[in-house]
Amino acid sequence: MLRSLALATAIAFGSVIAAPVLAQDAAQGAASQQTPNEVVQHISDELGKAIEGHQQELKNNREKLIGVIDGVFLPNFDIDYASILVLGQHAREATPDQRSRFAKAFYNSITHRYAEGLLDYTRGRVKVLPFSGDLNDKRTIVRSQVVLDDGKTIAVDYAFRKDKSGTWKAYDVIIEGISYITNYRNQVDAEIRKVGIDKLTSNLENQGDQALKEMEQDTKGQPGSKQ
Repeated sequence: MLRSLALATAIAFGSVIAAPVLAQDAAQGAASQQTPNEVVQHISDELGKAIEGHQQELKNNREKLIGVIDGVFLPNFDIDYASILVLGQHAREATPDQRSRFAKAFYNSITHRYAEGLLDYTRGRVKVLPFSGDLNDKRTIVRSQVVLDDGKTIAVDYAFRKDKSGTWKAYDVIIEGISYITNYRNQVDAEIRKVGIDKLTSNLENQGDQALKEMEQDTKGQPGSKQ
């Protein structure tokens, strides 16, 4: 099992669906001028500023902690594209309303599950590695290392693409070679086959991160499912 800090830092990139879209619009102009590496470095710096010295306050106020995640990550994440990838083949079968409702419930559950892992975050925890190669509008990888409490590091990479406005947005996180999108797509696929997309979405809406934990437990050990 990956350490909670590293997992939370990475997962937070893809768990901000529930925040107001206005926050995304406000930062879009500035973000469009940044390269993918600069986006990751900016997020790392901003997260440190928001967390350091406020750990106890944020620990006692979960919604404020969620707000920090929303404010730092939301403007830099391609929500629509990531949601389609998580649903996989079920995205083609679902209506636009089903896709939107599922995305909000699913990512909100992930945010609440991993939020507290960010309380141990300090600036310098994430080392963004120099970029090599050519920027690809459809898929560009930013490589980084997350420093754990014992000084060891794990590889955390971010997949970026340009959205319709030409802004670089992250859509996947790869932790030690395991794709966040692929891992959850396998779990979501198994759950939808069992109960259907509407029931899964309802469970996530009503039970939040507990439903997510149960879903992960049900699929643990199945082929293609890694934790």
